[in-house]
Amino acid sequence: MDNSARHCPFSIAPMTMKRNVYQHLRNVTPLVAKLINRVSGDHDFLQASLSDVAKADPFIGHLIQLHHQAHGDINNQKSVVRQPLLLMRTDYMDDEQHGAKVVEFNGIAAGMAPFGQKAAELHLYIQQQWPHTYQDWAENPSAIPEKNTALTQLASGITVAAFKVKNEAGDAGKPTFMMVIQKNEDNVYDQHLLEIELQRLGIRTVRRTFEQLSTELSSGENQRLILQGVGGIDVVYLRAGYQYADYYAPDMDQHECCHTLSQTRLFIEQHNVAMNATISQQLATSKTIQMRLTMMPATNYGRWGLSIEEAMLIKSVLAEMKPVNTDTITWFNTTANKQQWVLKNQGEGGGHCIFGEDISHKLKQLPPKEYDAWALMQRLYPREREVPTMAIRNSKQTYIDNLVSEIGLFTVTFNDVPATTLDGYAGYLVRSKPANEGEGGIHSGQGILDSLALVD
Repeated sequence: MDNSARHCPFSIAPMTMKRNVYQHLRNVTPLVAKLINRVSGDHDFLQASLSDVAKADPFIGHLIQLHHQAHGDINNQKSVVRQPLLLMRTDYMDDEQHGAKVVEFNGIAAGMAPFGQKAAELHLYIQQQWPHTYQDWAENPSAIPEKNTALTQLASGITVAAFKVKNEAGDAGKPTFMMVIQKNEDNVYDQHLLEIELQRLGIRTVRRTFEQLSTELSSGENQRLILQGVGGIDVVYLRAGYQYADYYAPDMDQHECCHTLSQTRLFIEQHNVAMNATISQQLATSKTIQMRLTMMPATNYGRWGLSIEEAMLIKSVLAEMKPVNTDTITWFNTTANKQQWVLKNQGEGGGHCIFGEDISHKLKQLPPKEYDAWALMQRLYPREREVPTMAIRNSKQTYIDNLVSEIGLFTVTFNDVPATTLDGYAGYLVRSKPANEGEGGIHSGQGILDSLALVD
């Protein structure tokens, strides 16, 4: 029924991954975060790389306009002073033939770290309390779920940033963390777990929509961001803002769609707060930037201060990507194995991938002016789990005999410095789905929460 809580769908036993594969991802993911963090600070590169996409994709075009307002005018008296806090999740699939490869970078609204930790805790509990049940359903009964501190590490990194901004401001009292949420937000429990952990660490937490903030924000001394009725804000964490709908307020009289609420986001960046995601971070994790980084030689990464060894490590996990243009469309329709590719647009939040023969139909429908909004990417085929899995969805058990998994590794970077006790690494999230399902999101697809067990 409406207005009632539903639990997150989950498995009752973990996936397995080779220990050396996981360790490789653990080593490379902080380097990916380092690269994306520095790309997000390279404003000329972002503007040049995304200029064509901005013409093809209205939302990216809108973000580029905001980015130019923030960084393009050296005479702008309200230049950005926010301190970048990159809370990022890099998603991988362990392809049977090509090894573990990046699916996408998530730099805005990169959630579910709390649920990831809870899934691992649940599987460990089952393994300890009901060992026979665990052995019946675990792919490797002797493998114990890998410890996952995603919630505690994410909260710890945010706390570091919050106290730094608070101390710089010289304010009394607790630092304040503000989560910007969607109107009528329904993905609340994952968010509340983070808020509770932050409160335990001495942080005050508040929640607001962009529409609320449009009338409640003001400037204090030294570009302090002030929230009406609360006071100074130290950290802003966007769980909204990755789609046009988040900036649209039907009851506002606006001649230009989304102007007021997107200007509210820009207003935040013109203040001294720890900010995730900045406009730059969101652009730096777009599919087009992912494609540019994939296609460029490793030596070009030196532009952002990475060694050739670091660059080669990153390149080892980047799946092949191709731009959509007349040549690639001809190649795809005449030569390519259509089952080896996926067509993606710039959308975030799931539901934006097209597979197989459907790609040809979509490419045929696309007007040339929209080509730059899309990219072809190598489709990844992870190994199917060797034993059937019990999944619990809407309080009912189902059995899945072809489950595949995607693992996301979290990182926290604050002002270009890793901000966790694990050199920037901040835990993991495993989402699994039936192999025949194209969309594996927990909130928007057929995915289920899972955890990880390592095998030699």
